[in-house]
Amino acid sequence: MSINTRATETEDVHFRVITPLPTPVPKLHRPALDIVVPVHNQQEALARAVPRLRSFLRHAFPFSARITIADCASVDSTRDVAAALAAELGGVRLIHLIEEARGRALAAAWMTSDARVVASAGADLDIDVSSLPQLIAPVMSGHSEISIGGRCKALRGDVARRLIPTVLNRSWLFETELLLRARHAGMRIHAA
Repeated sequence: MSINTRATETEDVHFRVITPLPTPVPKLHRPALDIVVPVHNQQEALARAVPRLRSFLRHAFPFSARITIADCASVDSTRDVAAALAAELGGVRLIHLIEEARGRALAAAWMTSDARVVASAGADLDIDVSSLPQLIAPVMSGHSEISIGGRCKALRGDVARRLIPTVLNRSWLFETELLLRARHAGMRIHAA
């Protein structure tokens, strides 16, 4: 809570009046799904894929959702395109990493997400939006902790935050190691 103070003086009495300032309400509530789109020098594909994905999530997806664009050290204008999309579309956040690695992007985005379910998009941004409900449903329903469909994965947010610190590989084998550790821990993995 923020406060506003004002000094007041009357004869021998000196005091301050403290009044609380209104606390700003966050623009986004906690989403049910946070889908991570890792990118590296993909400005044109990003400009096409994210608006299409956002439109699907807003109009045809049964749960609240956010898109996290994870820029992996792009040297073109990918970061600018991502920032513009985040400002324009709503329900889109941007994180910037100083190293190129899909695993680092997913780990950073999933560890900082407050969503109930976290998911990843394919590296080429060719996102099949029609398959998202089938990918997410087993995790949302509690049937499974993790769901795998093609190049996309979805898992409970709390499971991601518990498993990620144990994963040593933060590059292209990140997801493979994460799945192996989940299997070893006895977690239910659904193949969508």
